Amino acid sequence: MCARTRSTAPPPDDEPDADKKLEIAAIRLLARREHSTEELKRKLLRKGFGAEAVERVVQKLAAKRLVSDARFVASFIRHHAARGRGPVRIRAELRQQGIADEHIEEALEAAELDWVRLACEVRARKFGSGRPSSVAERAKQARFLQYRGFTADQIRVALIDQGEGRVDLDSEPCDPAWPD
Repeated sequence: MCARTRSTAPPPDDEPDADKKLEIAAIRLLARREHSTEELKRKLLRKGFGAEAVERVVQKLAAKRLVSDARFVASFIRHHAARGRGPVRIRAELRQQGIADEHIEEALEAAELDWVRLACEVRARKFGSGRPSSVAERAKQARFLQYRGFTADQIRVALIDQGEGRVDLDSEPCDPAWPD
């Protein structure tokens, strides 16, 4: 009787095969949502792939336009603005994702969002449409909007009391029912 023996040794580490597995893992991540190139690299490195291979595959995907920092930034801004986040917080979070300041500023301008209107809507959703009744309430609302990432001018307009004319910005008040 002839006994067959199976080889239990792993197959040789073939670079194209390893790159293909890495590329499939990257595409699976990109299928869920947009990623920045730096974020994609970090996730692939955490999965145990080699740094050189990750760099090579991410560059290949970028050449195929499957990963794009510009597309990621635009998507990120739309998503976070829809969740009530202001430009200061969005800018900080994009910096943490490894996006260059020039790209962030270009994308924020290209988004053409009315940040003042968004600040007004966020304030009204949280605190109602009425004006703050006291200095303490006004400070509380201002802190909330600051945490959400709105600038001091945007917060000022969101909390404006047009009846007393405290703020001389060109922006209109959030609530047109407020007295002039």
